Amino acid sequence: MAQNPMRAPAARLPVDPKRLALFQGIDDTRRALARWQNRPLAVVAPWLVRSLAIAALLLATVGVIAALSVPDPTRLYLPGYHGPAQLTDYLHILLRNSLVLALHALACVAGFIAGSSLPLQARHHRGLKRLLHERAGPAAMVFVGAATCFSLATQAYVLGGTAATLAAQLGIGRLELLVSLLPHAVPELTALFLPLAAWLTLGRQERWHELLAATLVCVALAVPVLLASGAAELTVWPRLIELFARG
Repeated sequence: MAQNPMRAPAARLPVDPKRLALFQGIDDTRRALARWQNRPLAVVAPWLVRSLAIAALLLATVGVIAALSVPDPTRLYLPGYHGPAQLTDYLHILLRNSLVLALHALACVAGFIAGSSLPLQARHHRGLKRLLHERAGPAAMVFVGAATCFSLATQAYVLGGTAATLAAQLGIGRLELLVSLLPHAVPELTALFLPLAAWLTLGRQERWHELLAATLVCVALAVPVLLASGAAELTVWPRLIELFARG
């Protein structure tokens, strides 16, 4: 049967901006992961450098706070030094680090949503709704940045005070205590800050659409490092403290 040349064109289906942004985000993530497989070291190296710098800055801040803090008389129990380390001690370390890694990974995801997903949705809106989507991205980035800085400042303050107390309790210098921490703290902190480093690197390059892929890569790299550093905290660190205490 011949078609009617005067037939009206098919009606266009409405586009759901959220679904469009979701599918676009999945596609961008797949493309980024596939592209990074060809040069993984070149991609991850800048993140590692920035993450290591953040870790060094945090440790230096902890050292300054420890030097200025008055030791607390509360006795602290150090698993592996005051008594045998238990599985529950290891699980506690993993839980603590998992929460920090989750916070930093969520900051990376928030950067993806604010820098890529919301602007894509804004193109399909008009008026006030479009304005809200356009302004929500920068506002979200400011909020995430402020929350991250607050988290780092809180960690530095708590760790510095704890270091001062622990050094006094163990009878070693605060600098010696910080040195004993380095073998497990440096890889641990570098792994924890890897998502933030990726956020800083890709954000400066306006590659917000790749942040979801970066989150997956960072978490995959961080997990085995955190497993190993948690074990080192309970086995290697107590032995180093014993060496400093004898000296």
